[in-house]
Amino acid sequence: MGVVRIGQTEVAYELRRSATASERRITVTPGHVEVLALTTDDEAEIDAFLTRKRQWLFNTLRELEARTAKRAVVPRFMTGSKIPYRGRMARLTVRRHDGPHVEIDYRNGFLVDLPSWVRDEDLDGIVATEIKLWLKRRVRRDVMEIAAAYRKRFDLKPRTIRVADMKTGWGSCGPTGAVLINWTLVLAPKAVLEYVVAHELAHLKVRSHGPEFWAYLATLMPDHERPKGWLDKHQGSLDPGFLQFAPAVPSDCKGRPSKRTLRPT
Repeated sequence: MGVVRIGQTEVAYELRRSATASERRITVTPGHVEVLALTTDDEAEIDAFLTRKRQWLFNTLRELEARTAKRAVVPRFMTGSKIPYRGRMARLTVRRHDGPHVEIDYRNGFLVDLPSWVRDEDLDGIVATEIKLWLKRRVRRDVMEIAAAYRKRFDLKPRTIRVADMKTGWGSCGPTGAVLINWTLVLAPKAVLEYVVAHELAHLKVRSHGPEFWAYLATLMPDHERPKGWLDKHQGSLDPGFLQFAPAVPSDCKGRPSKRTLRPT
C-alpha cells in the first residue's frame, strides 16, 4: 500500500503490476485507489506518474464523492419506483397474476407480474433479482448484436466476447483477442455501450491508446467522442448498487461500486 500526498491530504493506493499492460493507469472507486504499473517501473517512475496525475486524482475523488451521494436510489421495488435503464429512469409497475412464474417485460417501463405464491415480505427481493437478471440478459443480447454488426462491416473477429461482472473498467481486450464487456453499461445509453464494444474491438488491430488507436476507432465509429464524453461525465452514476436490496432471494452477482478510470482498457 502506497500513499500520495495532494496538498494536505494523503491518499492511500494499492499498487498492482502487470506484465501485459501497455501503459500505467489509475482506477478510483469509493474508498479505494488502484495504481496499475508496468513490471519494469521502478519507484521513481511510479512517483513521477502519480505526481503528474495528482490534480486529476484529487478532482476525481471529489467528483465521485459527490456523485455517489446523488446516485439513483430505489427505496422499494414497488409500482412507481424508478429503475435506471439506458441512460434514463424507467417507471416500475408491479402486478399480481395467477400464473406460476414471475414474468418481467419492458414497455415504456418495467412490468413485473408476480404469482400468488410470492409473499409480501419477499416481494422486494424477488423483484430486484428478476430485474437484475433481465438487465443482464438484455445487455448480452445488445453486445452480441453490436459485435456481429462490426464483424460484418469491418471483419473484426474477437476470439470470444462475453458480458461479465467487472470490478474495474468498462471493457477489456485480452492478448488472445478475448473481449469482456461490463454488464452495468446497460444503465447507460445504448450508444455508450456501442462505443465501449467498438473500443475493445479496435484493440484487435491496435493494442495501445496512442494516436493510431484513436484514428482507427474513428473509422469504426466516427461519432465516438459523443458517447465517450457521456461516459466520462456520467460513469460515476452507473452503479448497480440499487439492486442490492435482495434479502429474500440470494443473487449470484455482486454490486460493483461506481468508479472513474483514467483510461479505458
